[in-house]
Amino acid sequence: MADLTHFDEDGSSRMVDVGSKPITARMARAMASISMQPSTLDLIRDRQLSKGDVLGVSRLAAIMAAKRTDELIPLCHSLPLTSVEIRFSFNGDSILEIETQVETQAQTGVEMEALTAASVAALTVYDMCKAVDRGMTIENVSLLEKTGGKSGHYVKPSRPKGSDK
Repeated sequence: MADLTHFDEDGSSRMVDVGSKPITARMARAMASISMQPSTLDLIRDRQLSKGDVLGVSRLAAIMAAKRTDELIPLCHSLPLTSVEIRFSFNGDSILEIETQVETQAQTGVEMEALTAASVAALTVYDMCKAVDRGMTIENVSLLEKTGGKSGHYVKPSRPKGSDK
């Protein structure tokens, strides 16, 4: 079992010292999905909500969130992000999927930045659409892939069809 690096030998929280780690290319991809009424998804797809372009605003919110992750997550390092990409896709008639990809050249990874971007993008969609659908559900916030660093390449295992675990 891996050590929990954000705790010292006495169990106190700490920021991990990455000073001796080499600077390497780092990338992380994350996702979130939002289930909603089909009519809400149609409004988003057709850009018919009175608040404006939901996906455009959500994309900007996600990029801004990735850049400020260290201000939101207490033990995250400030990182010079080199790229933040946000992609949206429609899954069936009631699910919006959000995928984020964040890159840097640094001494620590960008998993939290990618996860934060996906989460804030989903929350922004909720905020912009809540007047027409308060029953939306944000789900499946997860890390899909990460590269770089000592732990190497990680890809989230896919679940077999029909599995709920």
